[in-house]
Amino acid sequence: MILTVTLNTALDVTYDVDELRPDASHRVRAVRERAGGKGINVARVLHAMGREVLCTGLLGGPTGARIAADLATADLPSAMSPIDGESRRTVSVVSAATGGSTLLNEPGPHVTDEEWQRFLVHFRSLAARARVVVCSGSLPPGVPETAYDLLVRIARDEDARTIVDADGMPLARSLEAGPDIVKPNGAELVASTGLADEARAMRWMQGAGAGAVVATFGPEGIRALTVDGAWTARLDRPIAGVNPTGAGDAVAAALAAGLEDGRDWPSMLRDAVTWSAAAVTAPLAGDLDALTLDRVRSSVRVEAA
Repeated sequence: MILTVTLNTALDVTYDVDELRPDASHRVRAVRERAGGKGINVARVLHAMGREVLCTGLLGGPTGARIAADLATADLPSAMSPIDGESRRTVSVVSAATGGSTLLNEPGPHVTDEEWQRFLVHFRSLAARARVVVCSGSLPPGVPETAYDLLVRIARDEDARTIVDADGMPLARSLEAGPDIVKPNGAELVASTGLADEARAMRWMQGAGAGAVVATFGPEGIRALTVDGAWTARLDRPIAGVNPTGAGDAVAAALAAGLEDGRDWPSMLRDAVTWSAAAVTAPLAGDLDALTLDRVRSSVRVEAA
Protein backbone atom coordinates (compact mmCIF):
# COMPACT_ATOMS: atom_id res chain seq x y z
CA MET A 1 0.00 0.00 0.00
CA ILE A 2 1.12 3.57 -0.76
CA LEU A 3 0.25 6.20 1.87
CA THR A 4 -0.03 9.83 0.76
CA VAL A 5 0.17 12.67 3.28
CA THR A 6 -1.54 16.04 2.71
CA LEU A 7 -1.17 18.15 5.83
CA ASN A 8 -2.72 21.22 4.18
CA THR A 9 -5.71 19.65 2.46
CA ALA A 10 -7.88 21.93 0.34
CA LEU A 11 -11.18 22.20 -1.42
CA ASP A 12 -10.13 23.18 -4.94
CA VAL A 13 -12.67 25.60 -6.45
CA THR A 14 -12.39 26.42 -10.15
CA TYR A 15 -14.21 29.35 -11.78
CA ASP A 16 -14.46 29.44 -15.58
CA VAL A 17 -14.76 32.96 -17.04
CA ASP A 18 -14.70 34.30 -20.58
CA GLU A 19 -11.78 36.58 -19.85
CA LEU A 20 -10.02 37.54 -16.61
CA ARG A 21 -9.61 41.31 -16.26
CA PRO A 22 -8.08 43.08 -13.24
CA ASP A 23 -10.35 45.37 -11.21
CA ALA A 24 -13.52 44.19 -13.01
CA SER A 25 -16.66 42.18 -12.31
CA HIS A 26 -16.89 38.76 -13.97
CA ARG A 27 -19.76 36.46 -14.85
CA VAL A 28 -18.75 32.91 -13.96
CA ARG A 29 -19.62 30.36 -16.67
CA ALA A 30 -19.10 27.26 -14.51
CA VAL A 31 -17.95 26.30 -11.01
CA ARG A 32 -16.19 23.05 -10.09
CA GLU A 33 -15.24 21.81 -6.62
CA ARG A 34 -12.91 18.97 -5.79
CA ALA A 35 -10.87 17.61 -2.88
CA GLY A 36 -7.32 18.78 -3.40
CA GLY A 37 -3.83 19.25 -2.05
CA LYS A 38 -0.76 17.66 -3.59
CA GLY A 39 -0.95 14.38 -1.70
CA ILE A 40 -4.58 13.90 -2.66
CA ASN A 41 -3.67 14.53 -6.30
CA VAL A 42 -0.92 11.89 -6.01
CA ALA A 43 -3.46 9.45 -4.56
CA ARG A 44 -5.92 10.12 -7.41
CA VAL A 45 -3.25 9.26 -9.98
CA LEU A 46 -2.21 6.09 -8.18
CA HIS A 47 -5.85 5.04 -7.77
CA ALA A 48 -6.46 5.59 -11.49
CA MET A 49 -3.47 3.37 -12.26
CA GLY A 50 -4.89 0.55 -10.14
CA ARG A 51 -2.66 0.98 -7.09
CA GLU A 52 -3.70 0.36 -3.49
CA VAL A 53 -3.47 3.80 -1.91
CA LEU A 54 -4.60 5.55 1.28
CA CYS A 55 -4.86 9.32 1.89
CA THR A 56 -4.15 10.87 5.26
CA GLY A 57 -3.74 14.41 6.54
CA LEU A 58 -5.53 17.06 8.59
CA LEU A 59 -9.18 17.91 8.01
CA GLY A 60 -11.60 20.26 9.76
CA GLY A 61 -14.80 22.28 9.61
CA PRO A 62 -17.54 22.32 6.96
CA THR A 63 -14.95 22.65 4.20
CA GLY A 64 -13.22 19.57 5.57
CA ALA A 65 -16.54 17.72 5.48
CA ARG A 66 -16.95 18.61 1.80
CA ILE A 67 -13.42 17.37 1.11
CA ALA A 68 -14.20 14.09 2.88
CA ALA A 69 -17.43 13.71 0.92
CA ASP A 70 -15.64 14.22 -2.38
CA LEU A 71 -13.00 11.63 -1.46
CA ALA A 72 -15.80 9.16 -0.74
CA THR A 73 -17.52 9.97 -4.04
CA ALA A 74 -14.24 9.38 -5.87
CA ASP A 75 -13.81 6.06 -4.00
CA LEU A 76 -10.44 7.26 -2.68
CA PRO A 77 -9.69 5.50 0.64
CA SER A 78 -8.82 7.99 3.36
CA ALA A 79 -7.96 8.08 7.05
CA MET A 80 -7.86 11.75 7.96
CA SER A 81 -7.07 13.22 11.38
CA PRO A 82 -9.61 15.80 12.62
CA ILE A 83 -8.75 19.36 13.66
CA ASP A 84 -10.92 22.18 14.99
CA GLY A 85 -9.87 24.71 12.35
CA GLU A 86 -11.50 25.11 8.95
CA SER A 87 -9.70 23.39 6.07
CA ARG A 88 -8.62 25.81 3.37
CA ARG A 89 -9.83 26.44 -0.16
CA THR A 90 -7.87 27.15 -3.29
CA VAL A 91 -9.54 29.24 -5.98
CA SER A 92 -8.50 28.96 -9.61
CA VAL A 93 -9.93 31.39 -12.16
CA VAL A 94 -9.59 30.00 -15.69
CA SER A 95 -9.80 32.39 -18.64
CA ALA A 96 -11.34 30.99 -21.82
CA ALA A 97 -9.72 33.81 -23.79
CA THR A 98 -6.14 32.89 -22.88
CA GLY A 99 -6.41 29.33 -21.56
CA GLY A 100 -4.43 30.48 -18.51
CA SER A 101 -5.44 30.41 -14.86
CA THR A 102 -4.96 32.59 -11.81
CA LEU A 103 -4.59 30.67 -8.54
CA LEU A 104 -5.41 31.96 -5.05
CA ASN A 105 -4.13 29.77 -2.21
CA GLU A 106 -5.45 30.23 1.32
CA PRO A 107 -2.84 29.60 4.05
CA GLY A 108 -4.82 26.90 5.85
CA PRO A 109 -6.13 26.55 9.42
CA HIS A 110 -4.01 26.90 12.54
CA VAL A 111 -3.10 23.48 13.92
CA THR A 112 -2.60 23.20 17.67
CA ASP A 113 0.29 21.26 19.17
CA GLU A 114 -2.20 18.75 20.61
CA GLU A 115 -3.69 18.18 17.14
CA TRP A 116 -0.23 17.76 15.64
CA GLN A 117 0.86 15.26 18.28
CA ARG A 118 -2.37 13.33 17.75
CA PHE A 119 -1.67 13.21 14.03
CA LEU A 120 1.85 11.83 14.60
CA VAL A 121 0.41 8.90 16.56
CA HIS A 122 -2.22 8.36 13.87
CA PHE A 123 0.43 8.54 11.13
CA ARG A 124 2.62 5.91 12.76
CA SER A 125 -0.24 3.44 12.80
CA LEU A 126 -0.81 4.00 9.07
CA ALA A 127 2.88 3.98 8.12
CA ALA A 128 3.19 0.54 9.71
CA ARG A 129 0.89 -0.76 6.94
CA ALA A 130 2.57 1.10 4.06
CA ARG A 131 5.39 0.15 1.74
CA VAL A 132 5.83 3.72 0.47
CA VAL A 133 4.92 7.06 2.06
CA VAL A 134 4.59 10.23 -0.04
CA CYS A 135 4.68 13.55 1.87
CA SER A 136 3.49 16.41 -0.33
CA GLY A 137 2.73 20.09 -0.27
CA SER A 138 2.70 23.06 2.08
CA LEU A 139 2.32 23.07 5.85
CA PRO A 140 -0.61 24.79 7.58
CA PRO A 141 0.11 27.33 10.33
CA GLY A 142 1.11 25.71 13.60
CA VAL A 143 2.73 22.64 12.03
CA PRO A 144 6.52 22.82 12.59
CA GLU A 145 9.01 23.23 9.74
CA THR A 146 10.44 19.87 10.84
CA ALA A 147 7.16 18.09 10.00
CA TYR A 148 8.49 16.11 7.05
CA ASP A 149 11.69 15.28 8.90
CA LEU A 150 9.56 13.72 11.65
CA LEU A 151 7.27 11.87 9.23
CA VAL A 152 10.19 10.44 7.24
CA ARG A 153 11.84 9.20 10.44
CA ILE A 154 8.60 7.55 11.59
CA ALA A 155 8.07 5.94 8.19
CA ARG A 156 11.63 4.63 8.12
CA ASP A 157 11.14 3.17 11.62
CA GLU A 158 8.19 1.27 10.14
CA ASP A 159 10.30 0.05 7.14
CA ALA A 160 8.48 2.22 4.58
CA ARG A 161 10.23 3.95 1.67
CA THR A 162 9.70 7.72 1.53
CA ILE A 163 9.23 10.54 -0.98
CA VAL A 164 9.09 14.24 -0.07
CA ASP A 165 7.59 16.73 -2.54
CA ALA A 166 7.68 20.10 -0.81
CA ASP A 167 9.33 23.51 -0.93
CA GLY A 168 11.55 25.83 1.09
CA MET A 169 12.48 25.01 4.67
CA PRO A 170 10.09 22.05 5.10
CA LEU A 171 11.89 20.33 2.22
CA ALA A 172 15.37 21.38 3.37
CA ARG A 173 14.70 20.27 6.94
CA SER A 174 13.55 16.83 5.73
CA LEU A 175 16.91 15.96 4.16
CA GLU A 176 18.69 14.96 7.35
CA ALA A 177 16.07 12.26 7.92
CA GLY A 178 17.22 10.58 4.68
CA PRO A 179 14.13 10.41 2.44
CA ASP A 180 14.57 7.93 -0.39
CA ILE A 181 13.55 10.57 -2.96
CA VAL A 182 12.96 14.31 -2.89
CA LYS A 183 11.10 15.79 -5.84
CA PRO A 184 11.52 19.56 -6.22
CA ASN A 185 10.88 21.52 -9.39
CA GLY A 186 13.45 23.97 -10.70
CA ALA A 187 12.15 26.91 -8.64
CA GLU A 188 11.94 24.78 -5.49
CA LEU A 189 15.57 23.71 -5.93
CA VAL A 190 16.60 27.35 -5.62
CA ALA A 191 14.15 28.16 -2.80
CA SER A 192 15.22 25.17 -0.71
CA THR A 193 18.99 25.48 -1.14
CA GLY A 194 19.70 29.12 -1.98
CA LEU A 195 21.83 27.90 -4.89
CA ALA A 196 21.11 29.27 -8.36
CA ASP A 197 22.97 26.49 -10.18
CA GLU A 198 20.53 23.59 -10.52
CA ALA A 199 23.10 20.81 -10.78
CA ARG A 200 24.92 22.12 -7.73
CA ALA A 201 21.64 22.39 -5.82
CA MET A 202 20.82 18.76 -6.61
CA ARG A 203 24.26 17.64 -5.42
CA TRP A 204 23.80 19.66 -2.23
CA MET A 205 20.47 18.00 -1.51
CA GLN A 206 21.90 14.54 -2.00
CA GLY A 207 24.90 15.41 0.15
CA ALA A 208 22.54 16.65 2.86
CA GLY A 209 20.86 13.27 3.10
CA ALA A 210 18.45 12.60 0.21
CA GLY A 211 18.86 9.17 -1.34
CA ALA A 212 17.92 10.58 -4.75
CA VAL A 213 16.94 13.98 -6.10
CA VAL A 214 14.40 13.98 -8.94
CA ALA A 215 13.88 17.51 -10.26
CA THR A 216 11.18 18.47 -12.74
CA PHE A 217 11.60 21.22 -15.33
CA GLY A 218 8.28 21.35 -17.15
CA PRO A 219 8.57 20.75 -20.92
CA GLU A 220 12.34 20.28 -20.52
CA GLY A 221 11.73 17.04 -18.66
CA ILE A 222 13.25 15.47 -15.55
CA ARG A 223 16.75 15.27 -14.12
CA ALA A 224 17.59 12.64 -11.52
CA LEU A 225 20.64 12.32 -9.29
CA THR A 226 20.73 8.87 -7.69
CA VAL A 227 23.17 6.50 -6.02
CA ASP A 228 23.26 4.63 -9.34
CA GLY A 229 24.19 7.73 -11.35
CA ALA A 230 22.55 10.71 -13.00
CA TRP A 231 19.76 10.53 -15.59
CA THR A 232 17.69 12.79 -17.80
CA ALA A 233 14.23 11.91 -19.09
CA ARG A 234 12.05 13.84 -21.52
CA LEU A 235 9.69 13.52 -24.44
CA ASP A 236 11.20 13.42 -27.92
CA ARG A 237 8.74 16.08 -29.04
CA PRO A 238 6.65 18.68 -27.21
CA ILE A 239 3.10 17.90 -26.19
CA ALA A 240 0.22 20.35 -26.12
CA GLY A 241 -1.24 20.49 -22.61
CA VAL A 242 -4.23 22.14 -21.03
CA ASN A 243 -3.39 21.94 -17.31
CA PRO A 244 0.17 21.77 -15.96
CA THR A 245 -1.00 21.99 -12.32
CA GLY A 246 -0.94 18.26 -11.55
CA ALA A 247 2.11 17.29 -13.60
CA GLY A 248 4.48 17.18 -10.65
CA ASP A 249 2.01 15.16 -8.60
CA ALA A 250 1.85 12.60 -11.41
CA VAL A 251 5.66 12.37 -11.31
CA ALA A 252 5.55 11.73 -7.56
CA ALA A 253 2.91 9.04 -8.10
CA ALA A 254 5.02 7.27 -10.72
CA LEU A 255 8.08 7.35 -8.46
CA ALA A 256 6.04 5.92 -5.57
CA ALA A 257 4.79 3.08 -7.77
CA GLY A 258 8.34 2.41 -8.93
CA LEU A 259 9.65 2.30 -5.36
CA GLU A 260 6.89 -0.08 -4.35
CA ASP A 261 7.75 -2.40 -7.24
CA GLY A 262 11.54 -2.10 -6.79
CA ARG A 263 12.04 -1.06 -10.42
CA ASP A 264 15.21 0.44 -11.89
CA TRP A 265 15.65 4.16 -12.48
CA PRO A 266 15.22 4.21 -16.28
CA SER A 267 11.87 2.42 -15.94
CA MET A 268 10.71 4.71 -13.11
CA LEU A 269 11.70 7.86 -14.99
CA ARG A 270 10.03 6.67 -18.18
CA ASP A 271 6.77 6.24 -16.27
CA ALA A 272 7.26 9.60 -14.54
CA VAL A 273 7.48 11.46 -17.87
CA THR A 274 4.59 9.45 -19.35
CA TRP A 275 2.26 9.99 -16.38
CA SER A 276 3.22 13.67 -16.25
CA ALA A 277 2.35 14.14 -19.92
CA ALA A 278 -0.98 12.39 -19.36
CA ALA A 279 -1.66 14.75 -16.43
CA VAL A 280 -0.88 17.86 -18.47
CA THR A 281 -3.42 16.81 -21.11
CA ALA A 282 -6.18 16.14 -18.54
CA PRO A 283 -8.42 19.04 -17.44
CA LEU A 284 -8.10 18.58 -13.64
CA ALA A 285 -5.13 17.93 -11.35
CA GLY A 286 -5.04 14.30 -10.30
CA ASP A 287 -6.51 13.00 -13.55
CA LEU A 288 -4.68 11.27 -16.41
CA ASP A 289 -5.62 11.32 -20.08
CA ALA A 290 -5.76 7.65 -21.16
CA LEU A 291 -5.03 8.37 -24.82
CA THR A 292 -1.87 10.27 -23.90
CA LEU A 293 -0.71 7.42 -21.66
CA ASP A 294 -0.89 5.01 -24.58
CA ARG A 295 0.58 7.43 -27.09
CA VAL A 296 3.64 8.98 -25.50
CA ARG A 297 5.45 6.20 -23.61
CA SER A 298 7.38 5.10 -26.69
CA SER A 299 8.55 8.69 -27.27
CA VAL A 300 10.15 9.14 -23.82
CA ARG A 301 13.94 9.34 -23.98
CA VAL A 302 15.88 8.32 -20.84
CA GLU A 303 19.64 8.85 -20.92
CA ALA A 304 22.54 8.64 -18.48
CA ALA A 305 23.81 12.16 -17.77
